[in-house]
Amino acid sequence: MIPYSKQDINNEDIKAVINILQSELITQGQTVPKFEKRVSSYVSAKYAIALNSATSALHVACMALGLVEKDCLWTVANTFVASANCALYCGARIDFVDIDPETYNISAESLEEKLLVAKKKSELPKIVVCVHFAGQSPEMKKIYKLSKKYGFKIIEDASHSIGASYLDNNVGSCQYSDVTVFSFHPVKIITSGEGGMALTNNRNLANQMINFRTHGITNNKKKMFPRPKTEIWNYQQISLGYNYRMTDIHAALGLSQMNRLKKFIKKRKIIASLYDKNLQKTNIKIPWQHPDTSSSYHLYPIRVKSKNKNQKYVYKKLRKLGIGVNIHYIPIYLQPYYNQLGFKRGYCVETEKFFSEAISLPIFPNLTEGQQKYVINSLIDVLS
Repeated sequence: MIPYSKQDINNEDIKAVINILQSELITQGQTVPKFEKRVSSYVSAKYAIALNSATSALHVACMALGLVEKDCLWTVANTFVASANCALYCGARIDFVDIDPETYNISAESLEEKLLVAKKKSELPKIVVCVHFAGQSPEMKKIYKLSKKYGFKIIEDASHSIGASYLDNNVGSCQYSDVTVFSFHPVKIITSGEGGMALTNNRNLANQMINFRTHGITNNKKKMFPRPKTEIWNYQQISLGYNYRMTDIHAALGLSQMNRLKKFIKKRKIIASLYDKNLQKTNIKIPWQHPDTSSSYHLYPIRVKSKNKNQKYVYKKLRKLGIGVNIHYIPIYLQPYYNQLGFKRGYCVETEKFFSEAISLPIFPNLTEGQQKYVINSLIDVLS
């Protein structure tokens, strides 16, 4: 089976991990800070906080931005459930904005329309999570302007987008957001095995996320509460936090993978270009790229437009041929858990249209030319 995506691990990655395993500290050493500095320098953000997953990063970002029970978070339904679950972890409410029919990202126009209605009802969101679908940035400048007008905070869920750019700035620079989150899961652009990172230019937010990452514990004497001088207090829990730390083992792999980030992006763009060239005259819609963006091409989503052979037919045929196509994504509010929250089919029309037609084709750095030709020819045969 040719997967839709997978990691690319070389000998240097293996050596980096072995070196940590043979070192004195395999967690809470110096490798995590090195990884954080490498990523923050690459994207031009002031602060980076490494965590054990992007889900954890979304959670601590929401907490640092003050999301609580009375608040509401908005995001898109065309994403993995973690983009919405982070609101529920904080006891907040969740709502969804429809997507742009071309980029499949959050629609700035739909967002503005929803904000106008919400303002009249005094139900504006505390946070809007802008997902970078497939590696392409949303129209962040437009959304940033709306945030200043309507008073909400912005988290960029850029789990798909390390190595991408928007308006000639690296995604992660937080020029138009409060926090940006990356994922380093094995199917993502680079991997640390499991892991994620939160980027910000706000020192206060960074300090809060660091605190939430480590049980709410600090050993900074300036932040510690007074205690009897006869007792030894070398740390204090000053808030309710979590064990969301990344180990040095994971950071070593991520740090090593950063050496090949540009190479990975270049290969993904070559693969996407070959798909574009060979699939233009078929009964599918290939991904459109906004001129303000340069995608990392985490996914290559096509839309099946054939009346006789629909998405389900094509999906099943390709899977039988050994091609591990996937669906990105089932709209979050159609999931059974979210049905219980009151969401119904038809809530986001463009999102559901996309879901009914979308198939993600294999795209990853070590996909061979022969494998890709097999995917292309198989898809053309199935459609014809």
